[in-house]
Amino acid sequence: MADDGRKRCVWPGADADYVRYHDDEWGRPVTDDVRLYEKLCLEGFQSGLSWITILRKRDNFRRAFAGFDPARVAAFDQGDIDRLLNDAGIVRHRGKIEAAIANAHGTLAAQERYGSLAAVVWSVEPKRNRRPAPKAMGDIPAQTPESVELSKRLKRLGFRFVGPTTAYAAMQSLGVVNDHLRGCFARSECEAERAVAPVPAPIPDG
Repeated sequence: MADDGRKRCVWPGADADYVRYHDDEWGRPVTDDVRLYEKLCLEGFQSGLSWITILRKRDNFRRAFAGFDPARVAAFDQGDIDRLLNDAGIVRHRGKIEAAIANAHGTLAAQERYGSLAAVVWSVEPKRNRRPAPKAMGDIPAQTPESVELSKRLKRLGFRFVGPTTAYAAMQSLGVVNDHLRGCFARSECEAERAVAPVPAPIPDG
């Protein structure tokens, strides 16, 4: 654990990159479509790997995928796929690369149908204050009914690598739920940010 006197969740340990991610990003609400699209893609790339591996490659991913601008990535062709398969700075997995392109199309479809990808992601937010703060990592589920629903909605839009467990990991990191442990200093900060975040209205068929 970082030696700065602040109480944290146990999972970042003492790794500086992980601690910074825990403190400044994880659980803080995100409503920007570019960052939402990026996170859903990176969670897919993380499948079978550790998150710290993806975190350390994130700048490389951003360069390789045009800053995760969904309109630009949706225009990627076979030449881009070949380029990405030869990019040692990212995870060179054809299925995951093709999924990121499919997810760009899915993001554009969400924007056309619902106004934003944020509207889809935040439409599954559970009722606030219904679940007590987890005391330990074992209190945090791998998936929830809400993540199952989000997975279904994303897949209907054409997203790939967004199963219920991946969807829940995204919900945690994007602040749709607050799974910082009880006593973690970041929990109250995330709650304060969630209280004022400009969350879009639920989607019509939500």
